[in-house]
Amino acid sequence: MSERVVLVGYGPVGARLIEGLLPAVRDGLIDLTVIGAETHDVYNRVLLAEYAVGRADREGLDMGDRLVAEEAGVRFVLGMTVVGVDRDRRVVRLHDGIRIPYDRLVLATGARANVPTLAGLERAQRHRAARPAVAAELDHGSAPLPRGVVALRDLADAEHVRAAVSAGQRIVVLGAGVLGMELALAAAEAGAEVVVAYHSAAPMNRTLDENGGRVLAAAATAVGVEMMHHARAESIVQRYDDHGQAWFDGLVCADGKVLTGDLLVLSCGVAARTEVASLAGLAISSGVLVDGSSRSWTDPAVFAIGDCAHVADPADAGADGRVPGGPSGLIGPGWRQADRLAALLSSGMSGGGAAVATPLVGDVSAAPAPVERPGVVMLKAEGIDVVAGGAVDADPFSHAPGCHGPQITLWADPARGAYVKLVTVDGVLTGFVAVGMPRTGAELTLLFERGSELPADRSSLLRLDAPDAGMTVVADPFAADATVCWCNGVSAGAIRDAVTAGEPTVACVKASTRAGTGCGGCVGRINELIAREAVPA
Repeated sequence: MSERVVLVGYGPVGARLIEGLLPAVRDGLIDLTVIGAETHDVYNRVLLAEYAVGRADREGLDMGDRLVAEEAGVRFVLGMTVVGVDRDRRVVRLHDGIRIPYDRLVLATGARANVPTLAGLERAQRHRAARPAVAAELDHGSAPLPRGVVALRDLADAEHVRAAVSAGQRIVVLGAGVLGMELALAAAEAGAEVVVAYHSAAPMNRTLDENGGRVLAAAATAVGVEMMHHARAESIVQRYDDHGQAWFDGLVCADGKVLTGDLLVLSCGVAARTEVASLAGLAISSGVLVDGSSRSWTDPAVFAIGDCAHVADPADAGADGRVPGGPSGLIGPGWRQADRLAALLSSGMSGGGAAVATPLVGDVSAAPAPVERPGVVMLKAEGIDVVAGGAVDADPFSHAPGCHGPQITLWADPARGAYVKLVTVDGVLTGFVAVGMPRTGAELTLLFERGSELPADRSSLLRLDAPDAGMTVVADPFAADATVCWCNGVSAGAIRDAVTAGEPTVACVKASTRAGTGCGGCVGRINELIAREAVPA
């Protein structure tokens, strides 16, 4: 008999798992059922902001091919939510009462947007322990968000933002993380009036140091985005239309200032959807606790991947039960988890999947979590170049020259919107920030990725962005082993091979290598590689 695998969640990470399992499904080794809360096909949530401001069309968000999967034998149950899991009988129960048996259960339930504690939004907050609801109310509290308030986590939210941008309305963005800043800058460029409110001293404070954030804030202000730092939001005010319907009208801050607007976009982070795992009695922390094989700490027949998965070693749990770390929140690590799990499930089936799941061949449940390369964050914005990686909060004056510990190099030209911070240990780059320095940022990204030593004269890196730049780069950004797509780990050599083989467009490269199908931050470099290949030698 085929091994019965039930996948809960039909987002980008779930779709990647489906793709990896298709050969085993066609061979009859796996009987795969997919349960999704939304009724339409999987789409790229990372690019919702691009769609919301009119830079991408609806078709450009589509991912995967449900028809191909169905033809292979995959069953899709969409518009449904799981409201219970009986781990003894190995059955999941849907909100309409239907029960689906499994031998292996994979949770790819993703994350929902955090709703901040503001007066006027109390009923929209969903408690972490709340029981699963019908699909339409999966992320609601006791009531949906008020009209004119969205979190930009699904297509419906994107449509609201798209309408506001098209009408040139005033948009208030609460939160200045990467996604909030990308939306604000793109919406302003598209003609909307935008104000960003954030509690910290500078935007992107989890990615940039304060000085780098302040240079970014100045650049955003220069292109028309109103930046409100140290803005502690406390409540919203509403207006009523001619039909008596209440709509968002303004965000009230602790100092009494009211940021008026037509639409409030919440960009206050996300939290893993763990309610299904919690009801099933699985161990959870910031997400569903799994080992390096994505297997639940509690039940070897249950797995979790993507934004709902907290990968950790059980030995790391503290005496108080707390577990360090949490879900990565990035699509690249989620895809790699899906690829590894697909390989494990496909190669580990021994048949006879009935009431008790058969053991996986080469059981690796005790395997340590794979070491992820430190992430590099790139801000996708026209004319504003921001890239950062590693830990960048080290105090520049905490270590004297020659002393053991991180060494800090700073260069700033705020008047021209340029800033660089380097953190090195024994000459090797362990963290960096580059704002308004695109060539330097690209060079630092490669050095950071490879763990290379920096040149003895750190200031020579700045020459890369000089008008008369003549310095030879330390690392060739177009070398065959240079990573272009961080989400999928695609190298410049792989893209060059695809172009040479007859894939001369970005769309073709995406289809053949997957490069550019994640956050989209590498599309510019893909275009540059294609252009270079088109030039006769």
